[in-house]
Formats: sequence, C-alpha cells, structure tokens
Amino acid sequence: MDASTLAMVLIGSGLIGFLFAPLGLGGGLLFAPLLHYGLGWDIDGALLIVSLGLSATVAWGSGLRHRKEGHVSDERFKQSLWGALPGAILGVVIVASLSGSFDLLFKGLSLIFVTWAIIKTLRSKSDASGDVREPHLVPLRAGVASGGLLSSVLAIGAGAIYVPVLRAYGGLESRKAIGTSLHIMMVVLPLSIITHFIALDSNQVDVLSSNLVLILSLPIVVILAANMGARFGIANVSEERVMQLFVAVLFVIGVRYILDLSSKLL
Repeated sequence: MDASTLAMVLIGSGLIGFLFAPLGLGGGLLFAPLLHYGLGWDIDGALLIVSLGLSATVAWGSGLRHRKEGHVSDERFKQSLWGALPGAILGVVIVASLSGSFDLLFKGLSLIFVTWAIIKTLRSKSDASGDVREPHLVPLRAGVASGGLLSSVLAIGAGAIYVPVLRAYGGLESRKAIGTSLHIMMVVLPLSIITHFIALDSNQVDVLSSNLVLILSLPIVVILAANMGARFGIANVSEERVMQLFVAVLFVIGVRYILDLSSKLL
C-alpha cells in the first residue's frame, strides 16, 4: 500500500467519524465502501469486521460524549438489547451461510435500508411532540432486532434504524434517541465483530493480518474525530438541524447505491 492511499484512507475515516458522530450513526455505510473502493478489498468477512470495528469506534467516541451531556435513556437502552443482540447474531449466520461474493445483495439491502430510514425519520419528525412518551416494546424490540441483523450483514452501526425506532416506538426526543442508539451500538458491534471473526476463513484472516498496522491506526484517528464531532454537534447544532443532516446524509448514501446497482445490472 503506497503512502498516498494510506493517507487517503486515514483522512477519509477521520472525516466519516467527525460527520457521523453527532447524527447517532456509526458510519459503516461509508467505511465499507472506503475499504472496498479505496483499498480494493472484497466485500467479505474481513471487510465487515474492519468496518464494524470503525463503526464501534465512532459509537464509543460519540456515545461517551452523549452520556456526559445526559442524552441517553438507560431504560430504553436495556429494553432494546433484547432485540438488537439476537438480531446481530442472526445477521452473522446469514453472512456465513452465503458462499462467494454477495456484493449485489449487500448494496441492494443497503438501498432498501436507507430508503426505509429516510421515510421513517421524516414521519417521526413530523409527528414528534418533543415529549417522552410511553414505549411500545414489541415494535421497539422488533425494530432494533432488524437493526442488529442489518448491522452484521451490512457492516454498519445501524443508527439509521435505531434512531427512528427509538423515536417512534421508544418515545424519545431526537438527542436522547441518538445517544441511546450509540449505546446500543457500543454493545452490539463488539458482539458482531467477535461472531464474524469466528466465521472467517484462512484467506480472510490473511487479509487482516497483512494490514494489521493500518487496522490498528484507523481506530485511533476515528475515535478522536468522533469525539470532536460529537462535542461540536451537541454544542453548536440544533436538534432540528441534526435531523435534517441525518436525512441528507441518508439521501446521499441512497443515491450512491442506486448508481452502483445500476452500473452492475445494466
């Protein structure tokens, strides 16, 4: 790997951490393509582990800042884990059961997931009163379970699922939904990484070991950038603006996947 490529990946990872941290997102929707297109890695278990690790780094860097500012619901966090953790394990089982490349499946599911999250966020935004309401535990746990599953399959933090679910069915306002989403990731992502690692084949282990210096350097850059991004976002960006940025980022990601899928199918 040449120095310019290394610098590009490190800078890109830092920017993703800085921008995604205030939004309650892990950044996996951008970490995965950065590794795929920037380094030429196949979309397989090795890439998923690194993307999940970087998403976990963003979640920890930003989640601790949100807890310090009081933007976390511990009750909703504990209730959500009963859905998110089993979902994450099921997602790893699905990935391990697929033979060969699942590039089209990966990008197709990503597009569906992003579209759903945009619609759900906009509806939740229009209906929100700003007050904490009573939770609806069945749809809450079902929603975060789907987030956990997609987290393992798509190597994402799944904040784009958790945040609207926590707002719509957990009765949380935006800031607290974002902080709680990050705390769910702080538990779910390490579990997903460990489970994926168990399922790796020898070639995928070789990819990880041959890029060990980069893999160890990336989290340092990302956690510093995520902490700065969360601190800046909480202090300087209004709740309404946070949700507008959230939807805008999802829209850009959705367009990118449409272009990718069109180029492969046409």
